Amino acid sequence: MEMKFSFEDIEFTPFLKKLTLFSGGGCFLDGYIMVIIGLALTQLGPHLHLNVFWTGLIGASGLAGLFVGGLIFGYVTDLIGRQLMFTIDLIAIIFLSILQMFITTPMELFLLRFGVGIAVGADYPITTALVAEFTPRKHRALTMGFIAAVWYIGATAADIVGYLLVDVPGGWKWMLGSSAIPALLLIIGRWGTPESPRWLISKGKIEEARKIVKQVFGPDAEPDLDETVEKTQFIKVFKKGYLKRTLFVVILYTAQVLPMYAIYTFGPQILDAFGLGSGNKAILGDIVISFFFLLGCIPAMFLLNSIGRRPLLIGGFAIMAIAMSILGLFPTASIFIILGAFAIYSFFSGGPGILEWLYPNELFPTDIRASAVGVAVSCSKICTFLAMFGLPYCIKTFGIGPTMLISAGITVIGLIASIAWAPETKGLTLAQSSSIDSYLR
Repeated sequence: MEMKFSFEDIEFTPFLKKLTLFSGGGCFLDGYIMVIIGLALTQLGPHLHLNVFWTGLIGASGLAGLFVGGLIFGYVTDLIGRQLMFTIDLIAIIFLSILQMFITTPMELFLLRFGVGIAVGADYPITTALVAEFTPRKHRALTMGFIAAVWYIGATAADIVGYLLVDVPGGWKWMLGSSAIPALLLIIGRWGTPESPRWLISKGKIEEARKIVKQVFGPDAEPDLDETVEKTQFIKVFKKGYLKRTLFVVILYTAQVLPMYAIYTFGPQILDAFGLGSGNKAILGDIVISFFFLLGCIPAMFLLNSIGRRPLLIGGFAIMAIAMSILGLFPTASIFIILGAFAIYSFFSGGPGILEWLYPNELFPTDIRASAVGVAVSCSKICTFLAMFGLPYCIKTFGIGPTMLISAGITVIGLIASIAWAPETKGLTLAQSSSIDSYLR
């Protein structure tokens, strides 16, 4: 007896677990790569005689690459499919990571970091679209939550590696080159991953989609034909009906990641500005903060399906804004208050941190899903690039208190956008949540 396969109601199979695990590796690499540079800069500063200009530029170079990678390769992924791009970007990361070990000038490091950022930026729309299109609705928050959480695992791993190497002469070489190791492991784990059946159906390739569904889920399984055949048009992301969604996910993404990237990329410098020590002590403080970022993702994975997307997003941004304001208003407070405020901000960023990935994949149809993720990544990263470039100047000129108040203001913008535009997509299929008619609270 033939069983009709439903994309939205399948069980969480071993295949889906493996797909989620190795797709999340891209976020691990992003967290690792973006944090390790801040730690390497503690050695590279004296080694390359970096001034404030070069420190800010190198720290933000990966973000500039993310802008290019997300914008271009999100669209390319919608055009040619998810499977091909799933490993190509990792090969580039391995090659560029190793080259970083041999740099002799600030410009060389900037260019290589920019290239790594392009590869990482390409991975975001590829992997999240692939996971969203394979995952049933009742598990989508869990898989995207895992992907979001893995970023913090990567960041924490970078902190640990930096802690071990920061006092080792020439340790910066091993810090920067070490990202090639997880990239190689990911290539091995991703090898043989099939194309997304949803993408194939959206391109009219029904028989190819049917073959993959039977291969992955059994000979009796059949794909739902709920996708419409659409030509991929990048401009559709900005057309009436989708423009408000695009603006919403861009603001959400920016308000979530800008302060977070500042904390991670210049974590030791920020904690030093608060008077919490430098070197290994500041890195240990960074590890504590990373732990709370990670910890906050765990309850959010499950609360997104119980209390819903919208309440968790609004509540998270509200508490984050309060915590960041405390850091800005009381920069000379005790170590317990400073670390406590950082911990509260980090923990309650769990909901927004997951939704920055979940919303773009739920609110756009298959023909522009990766493009929409790419736009969200790119627009937020160019804003973050400018902010990160200016962060060392801001701390030096105005002090750490006003700098944290600016971060609080960015979080408030995310809160306002969430109150105005955040939809409730809990329990909806991808076809329902991406439909123009379903954009309801």
